Amino acid sequence: MRRPLLVVDGANVVGSVPDGWWKDRRGAAERLRDRLAERGGPEEGPFTGPYEIVLVVEGRARGVASVPGVRVEEATGSGDDLIAELARDAAGRPCLVVTADRQLRRRVEETGAVCAGPRSLP
Repeated sequence: MRRPLLVVDGANVVGSVPDGWWKDRRGAAERLRDRLAERGGPEEGPFTGPYEIVLVVEGRARGVASVPGVRVEEATGSGDDLIAELARDAAGRPCLVVTADRQLRRRVEETGAVCAGPRSLP
């Protein structure tokens, strides 16, 4: 059985903590990527890890490289559209999407994915 898929809405998760991310969006996305690589997915969640982790970045956060344990996907258009596509493509496989965006949550839950908020990440 394939590992559960964890899709992280980078812009939304980074933006949930007022730590100056707006000054260096790419740097903030890199810090999130590194935290995900080090700690993995949620300690408590709907699926048992380890997860296959995908971090979706967009806009000024583009250019963040993948690292072992975290694949970074750059949205050429809307990050939400790419996240919804990843959730749809995971059909039949456990998929957890981390975002606080209500509209995106509705879209991905229609594909069978489960959602969690940014605070679910370690």
